[in-house]
Amino acid sequence: MGRAYQNRKDSMAKTSDAKAKVYSKYGRELYVCAKSGGIDPDGNLALRGLIDRAKKDQVPTHVIEKAIDKAKGGGGEDFAPIRYEGFGPGGCKVIVDCLTDNPNRTFGDVRQCFTKTKCKIGTQGVVSHMFDHAAILVFEHADEDTILEALLSADVDVTDIESSEGKITVFTPHSEYFKAKQALIDLLGTIDFEVDEIQFIAKEFMTMNPDDVELFDKFLDLLNDLDDVQNIYHDVTI
Repeated sequence: MGRAYQNRKDSMAKTSDAKAKVYSKYGRELYVCAKSGGIDPDGNLALRGLIDRAKKDQVPTHVIEKAIDKAKGGGGEDFAPIRYEGFGPGGCKVIVDCLTDNPNRTFGDVRQCFTKTKCKIGTQGVVSHMFDHAAILVFEHADEDTILEALLSADVDVTDIESSEGKITVFTPHSEYFKAKQALIDLLGTIDFEVDEIQFIAKEFMTMNPDDVELFDKFLDLLNDLDDVQNIYHDVTI
């Protein structure tokens, strides 16, 4: 699999308006994660990883706490995950993950992003089979063999493991995320993960024709402007 994966593009925008969008997306994801898996980060590894990622993206503590507190009561918005697939500019393959309380609205908004850039939204499964749904864990450590041995001893299905510049990168199927993370915590204790995510990683990447780059950037901007969109995955080499 190698290092050819796309980290989630949650760049901190320079305007307060754009920052608010990032905070809103994290707040929604934290709320759903805490509501479904529990509000205690020690017992909800997905929530713990999400909190760490939010902090690294400079999301204020009060935004994080508010989202988790909101999940305590069990009421509030009824957000549900929904996924769209299709072909973007230059024929690139795209997966769009959303959290929504109104699927009809979200589908219309996402479809408009495709049509405005002369792209085609498809049915479920049209491109996802060309991606690996993988958990990625990156952290500082020098001994790859020790890490691999601990993961295998915990019966973790390790797809790939790499060691470079004092950092270990572990790839596992998405279904092994909790088992893999717990095995690493059991071995090393507290870990400052540089990457702690479940992503779709293209099995093969494409280099986009220069003529399509501007349209591709517009396509991503339109999707990122939607409040319901949480993650965008594609097979374009940036």
